[in-house]
Amino acid sequence: MIAYLHMSRQCAICGKKSIIVGHFKKLRGKYNPTGKKKKYPNLQWATLANGKRTKACVKCIRTLAKKK
Repeated sequence: MIAYLHMSRQCAICGKKSIIVGHFKKLRGKYNPTGKKKKYPNLQWATLANGKRTKACVKCIRTLAKKK
């Protein structure tokens, strides 16, 4: 099941996947490193031209809709 989770969190068209971002918050004149966070792409189920349903990012879905 873990392999399925990793596969489903990646765009099937462009390959966009999660990234790790660090965040520094300024507190009383000094920077406080507040850990790292994982950000995921906005993946939605989409039906491609061949009839298959895959998870794709919204940017790719909007680009495909523009080409029709």
